[in-house]
Amino acid sequence: MKNHDYISIGIPFYNTEEYLEHAIASVIAQTHKNWELILIDDGSTDGSLEVAKDFAKLDNRIRVISDGQNKKLPYRLNQIIDESKYCYIARMDADDLIHPTRLEKQLKFLIENPNFDLVSSGLVSIDNNNNVYGYRSPSSLNVDFNKVNLSYPINHATILVRKEWYQRNKYNVNYPRSQDYELWCRTSSNKDLAVAILPDLLYYYREEGLINSKKLIESYNAGLKAYSQYSHKYSLKKFTTMQLKKTVVTLLERFGQLQLLAGRRNSENIEPSIIKEHQQVIDNLLINTRVGK
Repeated sequence: MKNHDYISIGIPFYNTEEYLEHAIASVIAQTHKNWELILIDDGSTDGSLEVAKDFAKLDNRIRVISDGQNKKLPYRLNQIIDESKYCYIARMDADDLIHPTRLEKQLKFLIENPNFDLVSSGLVSIDNNNNVYGYRSPSSLNVDFNKVNLSYPINHATILVRKEWYQRNKYNVNYPRSQDYELWCRTSSNKDLAVAILPDLLYYYREEGLINSKKLIESYNAGLKAYSQYSHKYSLKKFTTMQLKKTVVTLLERFGQLQLLAGRRNSENIEPSIIKEHQQVIDNLLINTRVGK
């Protein structure tokens, strides 16, 4: 196979022992088999590193990198770019799952559409017990990002990217929060965000139970900073929206209802057949998850 048929998949992890093996198993289950999986430990103190090493012993496509330090996500994402061997790089979070056809479909799109550097997809929301409770995606292919926007419908963890784009557009390590939004603002301001968002539901995103008010507020503040920097203007709408979000987060936390924000962007009209279809995919993925099975 030619080099361009291969994909480097990067999963940075920090204390995700409970879910990491599921994430790795969903990569191994991909219909596209030409990949390397880079597992980068960000100073975990639980058993995550051992889980990663156990999988690496069983599959020579998997390699583990660990320096024992906690350098935060943007640093690790840049490390994945530098460590990657192949012309395409896929993002994934350590507590999520991916649909078996994710790599196949996204790679096919980029090969057939050379004018695009990135491709994202729709996602399915799952809870801590791997139960599907919602989903979201564009109704059709979404490709218009020629200016700095107040928000971007790009699901960061779902992207497949040409390595050459990543090499000229690294993550800003000064944004431990909202590093993706900062990247979208910066690259769109430079007319260098040629991204397509597929309507296909190819990613299983674990968001219920993981919401933290401090992290949310930090992300809102970072988002406002990035927008102001790259749009070269002050936005009263952006400022008001961020202040409103922070107020809502504070109130929800006060009344113990912060988890209501999980999946808030999901489609309002949920089709039971879609929920059933993806629940079955997830159940099948988890059957043989444990190392050695």
